[in-house]
Amino acid sequence: MILYRYWQALAIVTAVSAGVVHAQGPAPVAAPTAATAPLPAEAFARLPFLQSPELSPDGTRVALRMAIKGEQRFVIIRLDDTSKMVMINPGPNDLNSWAWVNNDWLVATIGATAPVEGDSWYLRRTIGVSADGKKINVLGKDLAAQGADDILWIARDGSPHIRLALQTSIYRDTAGFWPEVRDFDVTNGRSVQVQPPRDTVMNWYADGTGTVRSGLAYDDDARSYRLLYRDSAAQSFRTLVKAKGKDADLGNTPAMFLPEPGKALSISDADDVTALYPLDLATLKTGPKLFGVPGYDIDGIISDESGTRLVGVNYTDTRSRTHWIDPALADIQTKLDAAVGNRTARIVSWSKDFQVLIVHVGGADRPGAYYVYRQAEGVMHMMAMVNETLGLKAYGPVRTVKYKARDGLEISAVLTLPRGKDPKNLPLILLPHGGPFARDDESWDWWTQFLASRGYAVLQPNYRGSSGYGTAFTKKGRGQWGLAMQDDLTDAVKWAADSGIADAKRVCIVGGSYGGYAAFRGAQRDGAVYRCAVSFAGVSDMPAMLRYDGAFLNGGRNKDYLRDQAPDLKAVSPVYGAAQFSMPILIMHGKKDTVVPVKQSRDMAAKLKAAGKPYVYIEQPLGDHHFSREADRLEFLKAMEAFLKEHNPA
Repeated sequence: MILYRYWQALAIVTAVSAGVVHAQGPAPVAAPTAATAPLPAEAFARLPFLQSPELSPDGTRVALRMAIKGEQRFVIIRLDDTSKMVMINPGPNDLNSWAWVNNDWLVATIGATAPVEGDSWYLRRTIGVSADGKKINVLGKDLAAQGADDILWIARDGSPHIRLALQTSIYRDTAGFWPEVRDFDVTNGRSVQVQPPRDTVMNWYADGTGTVRSGLAYDDDARSYRLLYRDSAAQSFRTLVKAKGKDADLGNTPAMFLPEPGKALSISDADDVTALYPLDLATLKTGPKLFGVPGYDIDGIISDESGTRLVGVNYTDTRSRTHWIDPALADIQTKLDAAVGNRTARIVSWSKDFQVLIVHVGGADRPGAYYVYRQAEGVMHMMAMVNETLGLKAYGPVRTVKYKARDGLEISAVLTLPRGKDPKNLPLILLPHGGPFARDDESWDWWTQFLASRGYAVLQPNYRGSSGYGTAFTKKGRGQWGLAMQDDLTDAVKWAADSGIADAKRVCIVGGSYGGYAAFRGAQRDGAVYRCAVSFAGVSDMPAMLRYDGAFLNGGRNKDYLRDQAPDLKAVSPVYGAAQFSMPILIMHGKKDTVVPVKQSRDMAAKLKAAGKPYVYIEQPLGDHHFSREADRLEFLKAMEAFLKEHNPA
């Protein structure tokens, strides 16, 4: 049996600069007003200068993603000497996540597409990185098969250890196909097995001590789930709960193990929306609700360094928020909120003793900046602006609105308006989100703000099937791709026109991923609503997506999901209705997209050409699904601007 192994080495560069914080570009500029020319597309296309900063436990260093000349780099900076930084070039690899193990070592997960036995696979790895950038160790280098990036636990006692679940074979008929768990010393890559693989268990979960406490088993052939559990490493696993069928639900499951034996926290939807509850693992019964937000799901929980104490709960109502359980963090948040006024302050990282924090201050109308806050000083020091060209000024105002769909369902939407313009009779861009199990909120959005800067009102409906509004609202989207979900979009246009905000004769639909599908579908069936359409990475052929997604691991489950999205997949697939397109459409897609294959847009363009319909097709050779490259962002914005100027001028 051949074990396939792959590793693309990272190039390491150590850079010294006198202006790390100001390395992105020109000085900030004033936000445009109605009397000034809009900023160039380059300003909005910039990659965020800093992303996801993570403080070391002692608060002396920060690790983050940085944009250097339009490419993403992994950077480690000393806060007491920001003129020096360690910069690591991930090369062809995606840099997916990172975390500090102790003050001297980090762990990061990466991924890359590579040929495996005549096919193209996405391979995932975990690396140990020394804080000085001098050493990089590939964990499980001689063991790892496809998936080797599931970090279950990081030691918090200062020792350089993590516990990692990884596959050791690509062949499903071997034991190594199912992940084992190993304890790794990140300084040298040495490891020892702490949990052997178990048939059908793809996901393992550990408690705050590193003990593997549960595993999720799934049999795709039988569509059956089992949750395995044990109280301690000395015990054998037992089946805690079973479920079977395409609508299987394991019910209350642990989100965090507590120090008390048999106790955990669970995120459950006992009241339709998800909330936080205590969970008894012996009975799987929940206790009184610990935290919830009426009408909205919670997004997740935040634990302390030990992994056993709850310090906060994340949720999204009109925007993303954190409810801090820890009194020290709650007090800091209160002080920050008072200091920033109408901006939003978000604590994103902190030292082990909570004395040093990194805070993002921004808003839906501005990208903002990252600051270092030391409790002893009580003052925030700027690290860097997210986008120095846009600066700290406010751009298009953003607010949440509500409207009624034709069947009476209340739907929330995010409305962005051109700054300095009277919000009446404006040209409108209807911008449905991707997913479709996702949602838009009041947060900075470079697409939306670019369009608003060009004079358009932008409306982003959270149509039925969107996440965050409870189980019942999500289920209303089942079977409604291109049907009631699409009606929700046209009903949003009607609301905007009836409100006097939008000119009903000047509306275009723009979207990416599922939003790109909605743009295709709108161009096909809603000629009376839209003048034009723009689809980025859109789905056009549902039966083809079913075949594509069905080829992956647990493809049966994927097929079940897609089959449920419409009574007749072919009937709601725009590629089979090219003759019905009644408006010009711009189609763009990245060749390296692994979420929605580029063939979806290629085939749609070919069908439109054969039908004699007006379209523009642009393929980005190095583009992916997520606009990871600044050059692809810029090309998209410029192409969209030119297309809209021709077909729906503002």
